[in-house]
Amino acid sequence: MLLIISAVLAVLPLLGIAWFLMSGNITTVDGLFMSLILLTMSGIFALNALWEFERQRRRAKFVKQARAAGLFPLAAAGNGAQLLRGRIESVEFYEAHVGQPNKSVVTLWANGDSQMIVLEGDMRNRLPAGKKVELICRDENGVKTLVSADYS
Repeated sequence: MLLIISAVLAVLPLLGIAWFLMSGNITTVDGLFMSLILLTMSGIFALNALWEFERQRRRAKFVKQARAAGLFPLAAAGNGAQLLRGRIESVEFYEAHVGQPNKSVVTLWANGDSQMIVLEGDMRNRLPAGKKVELICRDENGVKTLVSADYS
């Protein structure tokens, strides 16, 4: 959805430039600066659409590898990542001592089972309770970090 919105918002400023060209106002100072502003806006949204497309492509490749390995809903990839699916029951945050990473305990409900995952950092705002989610986590130096979270 974000890809479609970004693509549409990348095209709309180009229509404004086309309107300036057709009306003949492109040669004025106002027309020149408005065209530069619209080109900048279009470029920003196009770059965002490109990043979103690349992120979806990488995620689809990861899910395809996990399904091929037959390890769904908990899938392990070659890079040490795990794919977890379910509904978030609760997220509890625990502050650690100085020099230690803070941790969040996430409880997922999937297929009648409850599963607890300990993730690095404060996940209370990123993982709202009650939402269905697909998490990709990676073990880094003995601590699980959240790579991506996709909601359905």
